[in-house]
Amino acid sequence: MKTLTTERLILRSFTMDDAADFYEYAKDPDTGIHAGWKPHESIEESRRILTSFLEADETWAICERSTQKVIGSIGLHPDSMRSLRPDRCRMMGYVLSKAYWGQGLMTEAAREVQRFAFEEMGLSLLSIRHASYNRRSARVIEKLGFSYEGTLHQSGERFDGVILDTCLYAMTREEYEAQKGKTSKASHSTFCLGTSHLKD
Repeated sequence: MKTLTTERLILRSFTMDDAADFYEYAKDPDTGIHAGWKPHESIEESRRILTSFLEADETWAICERSTQKVIGSIGLHPDSMRSLRPDRCRMMGYVLSKAYWGQGLMTEAAREVQRFAFEEMGLSLLSIRHASYNRRSARVIEKLGFSYEGTLHQSGERFDGVILDTCLYAMTREEYEAQKGKTSKASHSTFCLGTSHLKD
């Protein structure tokens, strides 16, 4: 995985040395249940899952730049609901330690992965989904500008037997480019206004 950086984060490949940090957030019931998986019961379980991350090579460790601590993960995976090849379409998935919620960090990481997916991987479509009860994830997706495609009712069963409804979103390359263009124009207008003000 190519290492990516943002103002506050480093996104890099996991290593087995990350097991302790991974287990620290993955054992939290609130973190796991929002991501749809069973909280880890031991560091050995975290090590087994880390091994699968390394084999698939689709998931970044989200690290806090100031401490280098691993505080979550984000990945680009084949989308099982679409028949497009993985080099044209991927699904973004992520999880963040509860201790870091509410700081805009997940949006920051996801925005950089969104950029990487379209500008460096050359994807034609990026999808993303969340369980209907996960409003935090919905807010991240909305900030990124994805289009809501619908809700797949009774799409699966969670580890504790709860039946899930899944909200589906996607963004095409054309939509990404249009959104990027609007952002650039808005930034240019703000700069011009600021320059004009300075001259007054």
